[in-house]
Amino acid sequence: MQAQKVQFIKYLQKNGRASATILAYAKDLDQLLVFLSTLGINEAKDVTTDHLEQFKQSLKDNQYTLKSISRKLNSIKSFFKYLINEGSMTASPATSVSHPKYEIAPARILSPLEYRALRDSVKDDVRMYGIVELLLQTGLRIGELAGLQLQDISLEKSHLKIRAYESHDARKVPLNSTAKQAIEKYVKERPKTKNTTLFITKTGNPFLIRNIRTAVNRYFRIAGITGAKVNDLRHTFVVEQLKAGVPIVELSHMVGHKRLSTTEKYLAFLGTTKAEPKKMKIAEL
Repeated sequence: MQAQKVQFIKYLQKNGRASATILAYAKDLDQLLVFLSTLGINEAKDVTTDHLEQFKQSLKDNQYTLKSISRKLNSIKSFFKYLINEGSMTASPATSVSHPKYEIAPARILSPLEYRALRDSVKDDVRMYGIVELLLQTGLRIGELAGLQLQDISLEKSHLKIRAYESHDARKVPLNSTAKQAIEKYVKERPKTKNTTLFITKTGNPFLIRNIRTAVNRYFRIAGITGAKVNDLRHTFVVEQLKAGVPIVELSHMVGHKRLSTTEKYLAFLGTTKAEPKKMKIAEL
């Protein structure tokens, strides 16, 4: 089964699945294979629904969250579906294994008081000031921000070029004056290097996603903001633009949502199910 898992991971990579998703699938399946080996099972054809139910129960016993268990079951179901499509199996033992029910926490939207406090907390760190402002003023994903190159920025035309990122399409994102000023301020003090990544370390290496996340979380704590994550800056951007009357179709394209329905979910924070069409004008937070 280990060889089949390796082929499955290669299949996911070939089909452009996000690197974080591929890593999670690999870890989930490794965990399953270890569990099955304790039962003396090493062949996919020998796996039964009961074995998978036992694995599911072991996760509960080890206090995994219901959300984590559900994600692991997704990995397992996808794996066996792949084996069927490849002709290695005729039926999946995972089909009748049910997902545990859990409530999805609503997006965390920062209040103006909170995001102003965050902005104040980073004002003396020019790099983090640039990062926070870009996330707040553009709604970029953290991976998109980490991958920004100097040549992707056009201050004259007031937009960023977002390159195709894993399963996300390339697009242009408008820059408001606050975002432009933050970029200009950072670039003036940015370490001299041949590296063209916008946000870099003092030694000229790219500022990695995990380090950006850690740094933003640190400033959340300094600002006294609880229960917030980096992606909540993106959520906040979307809601504030809807409040400002940015047309929902334009906004959906701006933030790179694949489906308009994803953007429409944010209308709940406005207490409405419709967005009145207005002229495109990006609000400054």
